[in-house]
Amino acid sequence: MGNIFNFTGKTAIVTGAGRGIGRVIALGLAEAGANVVLCSRTQAEIDVVAEEIRKKGGKALPVVTDLTVHEQLENLVNAAVKEYGRIDILVNNAARSFLRGLLDLREDGWDKCFNTNVKAAWLLSRLVARQMIEQKSGRIINITTVGADKAEAGMAAYG
Repeated sequence: MGNIFNFTGKTAIVTGAGRGIGRVIALGLAEAGANVVLCSRTQAEIDVVAEEIRKKGGKALPVVTDLTVHEQLENLVNAAVKEYGRIDILVNNAARSFLRGLLDLREDGWDKCFNTNVKAAWLLSRLVARQMIEQKSGRIINITTVGADKAEAGMAAYG
């Protein structure tokens, strides 16, 4: 069965692209023809994914980004536009968690989770939306967890 998606000429940013769901999303977008901007805090992880994409004939740009640092979000968007001229898809996938209960989780742990899982997605969406409005097209996809709807023990800050 052929690929039902065709993103040829489109550019996608995927956060948390170094492993897990983000990696699979990035590989799928590349397989469908998209230029993929890989975002992670870990250079080695996104370099591996970029190489996988390039070996299959795709285009990938790994950009190390700490999503909690606004200047790095701006750098990510600017790098994508500089390399590919546009941003058509943003996948806010990155997430952070600490396995701590409500009484054991420290405030800085809560802040790290919130700033990565919620605030970064909002800030990055705002930055990318400006580009998409200028282009008159684009899509933003926010990935979440079942923990957003159903609390689990030890995951006080995750959902």
